[in-house]
Amino acid sequence: MAISLQKGQKVDLTKGQAGLTKVMVGLGWDTNKYSGSHDFDLDAAAFVLGASGKVSKDEDFVFYNNLRHSSEAVIHMGDNLTGEGEGDDEQILVDLSKLPVSIDKIAFTVTIHEADVRGQNFGQVSNAFIRIVNDSNGEEIIRYDLGEDFSIETALVVGELYRHSGEWKFNAIGSGFQGGLRSLCLNFGVNVS
Repeated sequence: MAISLQKGQKVDLTKGQAGLTKVMVGLGWDTNKYSGSHDFDLDAAAFVLGASGKVSKDEDFVFYNNLRHSSEAVIHMGDNLTGEGEGDDEQILVDLSKLPVSIDKIAFTVTIHEADVRGQNFGQVSNAFIRIVNDSNGEEIIRYDLGEDFSIETALVVGELYRHSGEWKFNAIGSGFQGGLRSLCLNFGVNVS
């Protein structure tokens, strides 16, 4: 049975789970009814970070235009343009055994594509979640339901996997940003033009 987390809680991922190296990170959401004329296009991404909390190179940003990290440790499974349907809207595969030792953390984020142009924000999104699944047997290990604490934000840091004393842990972040994907990229050290 999955561990259900609240905002700010941290939990061991690999400690007590001998041999766990491959996980699937599923992110999902629903959109509330609103009178706008545009579909919601939410995008999941992963920032592969060093000890500084920043990327060491722009390619450490894994998203719809860069689906694979150079180490093959983080693979984005593709962009869902509408978020229609049940379950995960986007998925990211992580192989912890392939991560370089220089990587201390992977931050998982969701942004709203063209939020400013479309007049959209996370106040119009409900049932957002992140879940960590054991890729070898499909068992959900961790789940964090974000709740509805957002209003004007257009980007979220949902959660992070981080290395601690040789093990991997998960931190339920649930932190909102204004400024969409650009603000997240700046926060994590990705060069934006």
